[in-house]
Amino acid sequence: MGLRIIAGELRGRRLAAVPGLSTRPTADRTRESIFNILGETVRGAQVLDLFAGTGAYGIEALSRGAATAVFVDIAGPALKVLAANLAACRLEARARVIRWDAGRDLNCLRSGAALFQLVFIDPPYHAGLVAPALRNLESARCLAPGARIVVEQAGDAPLIAAAAFALRDERRYGRTRVSFLVWGAS
Repeated sequence: MGLRIIAGELRGRRLAAVPGLSTRPTADRTRESIFNILGETVRGAQVLDLFAGTGAYGIEALSRGAATAVFVDIAGPALKVLAANLAACRLEARARVIRWDAGRDLNCLRSGAALFQLVFIDPPYHAGLVAPALRNLESARCLAPGARIVVEQAGDAPLIAAAAFALRDERRYGRTRVSFLVWGAS
């Protein structure tokens, strides 16, 4: 699947994909729709891209004016492609890559000075990692008040139920469900 940056300073730039079927990149049109919904909230944001894979979500956010992005993934091949994509886009100064299992915990984020305003969670479909990732985000205390969380999962996955996260919107794109949550909102 060909990946490209949809908008911003890197518009049209092609991204490398992870070989094989272990990583499922988000389709360009789905990403475009998500960023259209997010609008100006991306500009100046501290971004976290969990289960980052190629880094398409975080790189798109940086292209659209996000201040910084932290990318978290555990898979060696994905991290290699992610590093190459960041280098090709000359984004290393605004990006940090962490090899970590976000499904286990997010203790790697506890000492961070900045709190994240925008988080993308895109784990492997049907792996049961959305609920643990949300719990781990909360326990890591790395979210700014009112942080927006975008969760991508299979369309047939169970609905998200997490007390500290308010569901604000949900969209379907083919076999994909995207949920828009806000942390700490009542």
